[in-house]
This record gives sequence, C-alpha cells and structure tokens, in this order.
Amino acid sequence: MPKYMSIWRVNPAQWPTDPTEAAQLNEGCFAFYDEALKSGQVLEVGFFADGSSGYVIRTGEDAKGAFAGAFGNFPWMLVEVHEVIDYETGKGIARQVMKAQAEQMAATKR
Repeated sequence: MPKYMSIWRVNPAQWPTDPTEAAQLNEGCFAFYDEALKSGQVLEVGFFADGSSGYVIRTGEDAKGAFAGAFGNFPWMLVEVHEVIDYETGKGIARQVMKAQAEQMAATKR
C-alpha cells in the first residue's frame, strides 16, 4: 500500500498571534491527530526541532487521502505531500535503471 509523508509548516500569515487562540488551535490539532493515530488513519506524527513544523506519515490507496489530510489544515498550515518508496523497492529500481543505462552506453560504444 502506498505511503505518504506530509511535511507541515505553520503559516505565519494565518496562525493566531494571541496565545489563547493559538493554544486552542493546537489542542484541536492534537485531538485530531490523537484520533487519527488511534484509528490507524495516520501511522506517525512528529515535530521538527524548529518548533513550527513537522510531519505526518499515512497510508492510502492513492494520493487523494493525503491531499485531503493536507488540505484539511489549510490555511493554518502549509503542507508538502510526498509519496514514499520503501528502501528495498527504491534500491531495486535504482539498480535496474543503472544496469539499463550501462547496457545502453556499452551498446552505443560498439
């Protein structure tokens, strides 16, 4: 099943400057992700050390679910969504491509 990593950043143009409003928005986000983790909709949520960004990892049949999850945070968060290819699959593809390129280069030198 495909895996998607969303990298989020707080949108400073939309994030509340009032500490009480910011805390309420944070608590809403925490509650959402607590439930998403519990239900298995999301595999992992984490924060980066800068304090204003982090990531979410989820699975899905296609990118629609990742897009919906990312768009659900707009306009408070700016989100990049990336499909993740596991290491073994990526390694196999890289080897196939490099082998084909080497064979093609050898064939053109003949």
